[in-house]
Amino acid sequence: MIFPAIDLKNGQSVRLYQGDYQQETIINPDPLAQVAQIQAAGLSHLHLVDLDGAKAGRPINLAIIKKIRVASPLFIELGGGIRTLSQVAQYLDLGINRVILGSIALTKPKLVAQCLQEYGPEKIVIGVDGRKGRVATDGWLEKSNQSFSQVVKAMQVLGVKHFIVTDISRDGTLTGPNLSFLQALQQEFPTSNIIASGGVANRQDLINLKNIGIQDVIVGRALYDGQLHLTDLKEVE
Repeated sequence: MIFPAIDLKNGQSVRLYQGDYQQETIINPDPLAQVAQIQAAGLSHLHLVDLDGAKAGRPINLAIIKKIRVASPLFIELGGGIRTLSQVAQYLDLGINRVILGSIALTKPKLVAQCLQEYGPEKIVIGVDGRKGRVATDGWLEKSNQSFSQVVKAMQVLGVKHFIVTDISRDGTLTGPNLSFLQALQQEFPTSNIIASGGVANRQDLINLKNIGIQDVIVGRALYDGQLHLTDLKEVE
C-alpha cells in the first residue's frame, strides 16, 4: 500500500527538511482539505505524524487529529510523541487504525511488549529512523548507538510485524530511497513488513521499491513539489 504523508505542526500540514524543525515548509494550512484530496483520489491509507508531539514527547495536535479521524474513512497510522500505554489507548479508542512507536522501542521495550499484548501486532508499528546506520530518537534530535538491524531484531522477538524505516539523510531530499539498504533489511527479516519512508521522488522509485520486495511505502515531499500526484500513487499501487 502507498501512504501519503501528512506531518502536523501547529495544526497545519508541513514538511521538514531532513527532520530539521528549523527548515519548515507549510504544505496546507488546512489538513482536512488535504485528507479530502487523498480520499478523492481513491487512496485508502494515510500516514499521519504529530511533529510537535515527537519533539515534546506527548500528543500536541490532538484536536486536528480528532477532526481528521471523524471526517475520513481512511486507514490512518499515526505517530509522534506516543510514549505511554495510555496514549496508545487514547488514539486507538479514537479510531486510529495503527499507532507508530518510535523512541520507546529503544528506551522502553517492555512498554512495546505491553502494547502488543494489549492490542496485537496489527495495531502497532515501530518507527526506526536514523542516519549513517545508527538509529535516531526524540523526533530525530538524538542519535543512539544501535543499528537498524539490532532494533528490528529486538522488536521482532517481542512480536512486532510492521516497521517504518526512514533513512533521515534521504528524507525530504527527493534523491530516491536507499534501495540497497531497504532490500538488505527486508531480506534479513523476511517475515517482517518493512515500510519504506524517505527519498521517494517519482513513479520509478515506487516501482523500484516493489521490485526489491517492499510492499508498503510512505510518500511525502514528492506529492507537494509536483513530481508525483495522488493519481500516480493510485495507478502504481
